[in-house]
Amino acid sequence: MTAKEFCNRTLPFKDKLYRLARRLLNNTEDAEDAVQEVFYKLWLKNDELDKLTSVEAFAMVVTKNLCLDRMKTNTHHKPDLSVLKSTGENPSPEKMIENKDEINAVRQIIENLPLQQRLIIHLRDIEEMEYDEIEQITGMNPTAIRVNLSRARKTVRNKLIAKHNYAYQGD
Repeated sequence: MTAKEFCNRTLPFKDKLYRLARRLLNNTEDAEDAVQEVFYKLWLKNDELDKLTSVEAFAMVVTKNLCLDRMKTNTHHKPDLSVLKSTGENPSPEKMIENKDEINAVRQIIENLPLQQRLIIHLRDIEEMEYDEIEQITGMNPTAIRVNLSRARKTVRNKLIAKHNYAYQGD
């Protein structure tokens, strides 16, 4: 496979790999390094990529495993909450701060979920992957994926409700 063919085949899902690495590692620089290492590993196996059913799923598995290995060896993770999605509207400064706080609260809750739940909620709700794709990446059966996703969503919902109830108690 030529370099151009490799790029055409792998670069379309580069952002997905980055978002997964960033979610798992909680750090922009570490995520960039991880994705670069994943692409290096893919390049080393470029002759075998034609045999794979889904190069993207394989790359996601490699990214997940690499990030998990890095998490085991590096226990000092600082959350990087610098990237916020733009809504396309021009909200007031107060609303922008409120939205940023809410996004940060959700991110913090997700970062504190058990690893499997964190991975599954990221793949399903952020990457919008189908259950069969998540099954390929995680190696879990569909029932376990649905149960973990349900538990993760319930935890996020309950913690947000508790946060809001606590914030409005005195009013």
